[in-house]
Amino acid sequence: MEIQKEKMHSCLIAHRGESYDAPENTLSAVQLAWERGCKAVEVDVHLTGDNQICVIHDRDTLRTTGGKLVVRKSTMEALQRLDAGRWKGEKWAGEKIPALEEVLASVPLHGKLVIEIKCGSEILDTLKRTTQNSLLRNDQIEIIAFDLKTLAEARQMMPQYKMFWLFESRPMWLQYFLGTNPEAVLRKLRKHNIDGVNVGNSKYFNKKNIESFTAAGLPVYTWTVNDPERALELLKYGVSSITTDRAAWMAEILKGRFDC
Repeated sequence: MEIQKEKMHSCLIAHRGESYDAPENTLSAVQLAWERGCKAVEVDVHLTGDNQICVIHDRDTLRTTGGKLVVRKSTMEALQRLDAGRWKGEKWAGEKIPALEEVLASVPLHGKLVIEIKCGSEILDTLKRTTQNSLLRNDQIEIIAFDLKTLAEARQMMPQYKMFWLFESRPMWLQYFLGTNPEAVLRKLRKHNIDGVNVGNSKYFNKKNIESFTAAGLPVYTWTVNDPERALELLKYGVSSITTDRAAWMAEILKGRFDC
């Protein structure tokens, strides 16, 4: 049974850690994912005003700390004085906004960290140095971003890591308008040597859409899927990895129903 559990966890990515139960993008959420047997964790990163990388989703700290600091204008020291856990419950009071180094240091031998760049290319020099100093294997780090220009620069600077382009799934007419229809996406990925796609889950993300990428040999990730039946459907359609707020729970629900 443990072998089956490991296989299932390998196709599930813990979204901002085990963020259903613990405060998102904190060391507690990340550690909880590893403790529960998750094989991959996704976190978001921004560059601080003193050229360090902090793990946080938003451009400012208001939503998760109650105090508003703009990340790019603040020092890491100032950011880490805020309480990033109390909003999730008193149990988590005192949680800090972590530095990326701290999260990288938590990754176990068989774990993988998916790093989402939430700012621009100004972060790349520091990101390159930070990831290389972590001593993790190349296959333990993946980089994702919505901004294709930033991702393409990251590919040039850090060719050792897999890179995935993030974009929303939209109605077909809007895909063509935005340049995220499958044909356009494939051209852009080939041009910039990007490894695959990470597409937002919606009703427009369907079997035909997924197969347009898998037929070209590209891995397809998706986010954020918290419904086990939808997750099972997408895995059967050919999705490689699913990002979910409840990765360990999802693995238990799907165990025996899909073999990753």
